[in-house]
Amino acid sequence: MTFVVHPIGRVESPLTELADAPRQGDEGAPDAWLVFDPAYRDGLKDIGPGDELLLLTWFDRAARDALVVHPRGDVTRPPTGVFSTRSPARPNPLGLHRVTVLAVDDLRVHVSGLEALDGTPLIDVKPVLGAIDER
Repeated sequence: MTFVVHPIGRVESPLTELADAPRQGDEGAPDAWLVFDPAYRDGLKDIGPGDELLLLTWFDRAARDALVVHPRGDVTRPPTGVFSTRSPARPNPLGLHRVTVLAVDDLRVHVSGLEALDGTPLIDVKPVLGAIDER
């Protein structure tokens, strides 16, 4: 079975090198912009400052053949199956990021603490849910 996924936008970030990116967004990741393709403008209709979002990205520069990694890239830690880690190196290099919206400017959404590299394809955006009856 094969899936086709089309990016809805991309990340604009000061992070350009994997070595400079923190392992998680809450470990000093910079604010960044999500730049959406105009075809998805209507999907941004109800997003505003203060909203918490889950972003799905495609780690386009990650290795796709890794099944065992050292957690957090620390070779002193034992090799671990990739599905027990948050390593970007994996068969389908999907990134999952929790961010807060700082501002919205048409097709650009400014978000807090995003550890994705500049140019990373954005696959989807979902709200962080509170109570089950909220959305």
